[in-house]
Amino acid sequence: MSLASPLAGIRVLTFEGFGAGPYATMHLADLGADVIKIENRAQGGDASRGMGPYFLGEHDSHYFQTFNLNKKSCTLDLKHPLGLQAFRRLAATADAVLNNLRGDQPEKLGLTYAALQSVNPRIVCAHLSAYGRDNERKAWPGYDYLMQAEAGFFHLTGEPDTPPTRVGLSMIDFMTGVTTSLALTSALLSVQRTGVGGDIDVSLFDVALHQLSYPGSWYLNERQLTTRQPRSAHPSAVPVQLYKTQDGWIFIMCMTEKFWQELLKVLEDPGLESDPRFTTQALRRRHREALTPLLDAALSRDTTSNWIRRLGGRLPAAPVHDMAGALENPFLQRTGMIRNTPHPRRRDFRTLANPIKLDGRRLPSKACSALGADTDEILREVGLTDQELHELHVAGVA
Repeated sequence: MSLASPLAGIRVLTFEGFGAGPYATMHLADLGADVIKIENRAQGGDASRGMGPYFLGEHDSHYFQTFNLNKKSCTLDLKHPLGLQAFRRLAATADAVLNNLRGDQPEKLGLTYAALQSVNPRIVCAHLSAYGRDNERKAWPGYDYLMQAEAGFFHLTGEPDTPPTRVGLSMIDFMTGVTTSLALTSALLSVQRTGVGGDIDVSLFDVALHQLSYPGSWYLNERQLTTRQPRSAHPSAVPVQLYKTQDGWIFIMCMTEKFWQELLKVLEDPGLESDPRFTTQALRRRHREALTPLLDAALSRDTTSNWIRRLGGRLPAAPVHDMAGALENPFLQRTGMIRNTPHPRRRDFRTLANPIKLDGRRLPSKACSALGADTDEILREVGLTDQELHELHVAGVA
């Protein structure tokens, strides 16, 4: 049996913008789902179509394509009666509707199960919001950086005694997107058994808090306040941090005693092997500040690349790249993580591949449609006549 396009036949309608929602549905589209972005033409569609600094013609950009590969675009204004009517006919053919609007908006726009069950009792309505739909913050707008700030990420990131620092990428957006795609797929499996859809809710804030993971458990149960460690060190495992090499930095992770012993063998430093301060994990944690300069001295005898050759496969270690080093890494070419995804405005447009493989193969990628490019075809599929389409266009609804 082949796993190619496991979500083929699943139709998902989306009301989404920027990162979290589009990241969720791009995974679904990459896995074969028919993902249709419902966009408002008068507003320029998904706001990220206008997100610079690099554009691919009108209403399109590098930023937009990053999160919207393999999707279609249908323009409809749900605030107009004709647009809402057309959307409900489309929803009757869909398996799911997903939005990442403010928590008070889905009910107003008719995107909830209560609003859609009469046209499709099997539909799953997924709501990805900043703070949820069932509390006093439901009308609040919110973005990744705000969640990192309030959930404590700023005080876990960076060097001690520096200003609070966010994680360099929008990881709360991405984790919330992945969480939502898992929740939606799980709900669709339930519908296959029960024949009844419903609502699912995921919020940026809840996901951010959930990512506090074991430091969160330590605090909740022991009032242990995890703080920033020098050189991005692990709060308890040692040595797990940055170290200096002859020409830069290396990150080493001796998470187990086995890896510490392997590091000693490669370093061939009798002083480290015999030092009683470092014989156990607990002792190494207690004497972290003494161990760091000793490992710096040992690792500074050679270059980062030479250490990676010697350590690779024996214990977890990685070079510390900037963006250019990360994306020009020959390993990415060998694994197929960078691919050409031709765009009408740029045939050599390159993107990162989906990290999922099916039967050993990368998932296919194609550029997202231009704003509204699929509108007429999609609406004809659900029974709208040429006259009805003409009325939508004349009214500025589609």
